[in-house]
Amino acid sequence: MFSGIVEEAAPIVGLIKEQENLHLTMSCSFADQLKIDQSVAHNGVCLTVVNVDKEKKEYTVTAIQETILKTNLGLLNVGDKVNLERSMTMDKLLDGHMVQGHVDQTAKCIAIDEADGSWYFTFEYDKTKGNITVEKGSVSVNGVSLTVVNSKENTFQVAIIPFTYNLTNFHQFKVGTVVNLEFDIVGKYIQKIMSAYLEKK
Repeated sequence: MFSGIVEEAAPIVGLIKEQENLHLTMSCSFADQLKIDQSVAHNGVCLTVVNVDKEKKEYTVTAIQETILKTNLGLLNVGDKVNLERSMTMDKLLDGHMVQGHVDQTAKCIAIDEADGSWYFTFEYDKTKGNITVEKGSVSVNGVSLTVVNSKENTFQVAIIPFTYNLTNFHQFKVGTVVNLEFDIVGKYIQKIMSAYLEKK
């Protein structure tokens, strides 16, 4: 379980394709604190640490084919920055919202608008997958816990302050950038319950 509060945007220093798996090696400030079998969110995707090089401050995780197909991890290149967050501990404040690290689908950035020191990013997603946003609700974009504004049928906006812009990989986004979305877990349960109820009527 994660909170969507990104610790840092770290660069990929190695990508190795092995059969249908993809091994990603990251360089980050807390790599020497990690241990094998620990969970870390990468652009909102929960992956297991399989190797740690404490001297280089690097670690490696593995993404299977299903993860590659359903997320933006397969689109990444060496040098790209990835939003990282270690899993929550029981004594940690929940500053964001409940994020499972299970990406629902990807979306595309279709507009970036400056707004007197902050930015509005607009994302478009495939509505046929049954996911929705609600005004002022929560959504995870590349693992970042954000508040939805201007919620529409298959698009929504988020407002990004300078701190978030610089800390996360939002500063690398362009129109056309593909991001990972995890919709609010509470909203997903309510939607499923209501869908089942309406089908019976």
